[in-house]
Amino acid sequence: MRAAIGIIIRRFVHDRRGNIALIFALCCVPLITVVGCAVDYSRATQIRSKLQGAADAASVGSVAKSSPAFAAAGTMTSDGPISVGVTDAQNIFDANRANLTGYTLKNITPTVVKSGSTVKSTVSFSAELNTMFLGVIGKTALTVSGTSTATASMPLYIDFYLLLDNSPSMGVGATPGDVQTMVNNTSDKCAFACHDLKDKNNYYDLARKLGVTTRIDVLRSATQSLMDTASATETYSNQFRMAIYDFGGSASTLGLRNLFSLSASLSSAKSATGKIDLMSVNGQNENGDQDTAFTAIFPAIDKEISSPGPGTSSSPLKYLFFVSDGVADESNTACLKPLSGSTRCQSPLNPLLCKAMRDRGVKVAVLYTTYLALPTNSWYMKWINPFNAGPYGPSPNSEIAQNMQSCASPGLYFEVSPTQGISEAMNALFKKAVADARISG
Repeated sequence: MRAAIGIIIRRFVHDRRGNIALIFALCCVPLITVVGCAVDYSRATQIRSKLQGAADAASVGSVAKSSPAFAAAGTMTSDGPISVGVTDAQNIFDANRANLTGYTLKNITPTVVKSGSTVKSTVSFSAELNTMFLGVIGKTALTVSGTSTATASMPLYIDFYLLLDNSPSMGVGATPGDVQTMVNNTSDKCAFACHDLKDKNNYYDLARKLGVTTRIDVLRSATQSLMDTASATETYSNQFRMAIYDFGGSASTLGLRNLFSLSASLSSAKSATGKIDLMSVNGQNENGDQDTAFTAIFPAIDKEISSPGPGTSSSPLKYLFFVSDGVADESNTACLKPLSGSTRCQSPLNPLLCKAMRDRGVKVAVLYTTYLALPTNSWYMKWINPFNAGPYGPSPNSEIAQNMQSCASPGLYFEVSPTQGISEAMNALFKKAVADARISG
């Protein structure tokens, strides 16, 4: 009997036919575990990817320019959280995961905050999903999480101070054709539509009868157009504020005149531009014809402009928008050119007058309305032509143009030639100023 049992044992030990099943059974445990890991982690990766996409959509969408948070940030005078942005981010996240199943959302934390001129949205989430195979090794659930952050730059707030030259020289014809019409219809071949209140036959009224368009007429309509452009450009209703000044209503009240105080009401500013008109005089040679007092006007407008800020709603950037033909006619013994009388100075603008404003951070945008050559006018030929450097039209070497450009901040200078429109140039300069603010702000 013992011998038989020994034979059976020896046969079992040496028999290999049943070992394959045993080995396979033993190998299945780690194999199933590996495959199960791959399946469960693949599910987790897919779910996380979709939740991350929902978080990305929420962070970006909650600070889009059309979002409630972006609109709310424009009304805030200080930094801080934006509650409507949090609600919006939550709603966007939920909408983008609406059809996603197989998990339990454990946490969603959106935050939307305004800091300076930036709106920042952060959306964090965590979720849990039950495993299908990892339970074999005791792992019954997997946790996935993610964070998405998006920022948006708010548009900068800008105060524009418009300084418009309405001195008698702006009564010249707007185009060479207008100039010629005036010359052909005046006994002294004068190209200026002088607004002389003591002369019933003054050239200002004559220009209107002849249908002549003067520079001041074009400036008036161009400034109105500028208000439309500003209104169409701004993101927030109070992003741009305007103030409008000229050189005075008459030669007897010469000096900086406020036509419209600083305000965000661009429609009111547009209405106020109707006041823009040529300075009147009470008889020829009133005030010695010295009616373009740059050396008095610039310090005065400088005082009107408060300290520039970083471009927030409570501390806007400051821009001076200067439109002129660039020639001073004033009492100034420190004249850049020879005096035409004991103290009378007729000269290109002194660029140093602009420097004080630029040095304290005010951006100076200059639109030079090219001073047209007036070869039939003896006064022009003697006193202005020498520095305008062109008998039949302004030269590229014109000191007037050079000094006007030197007055402007870099990149903020435009010149309007006789064949160009002031309105188009003013709008182009405005858009350039706004673009410059975004870059330098």
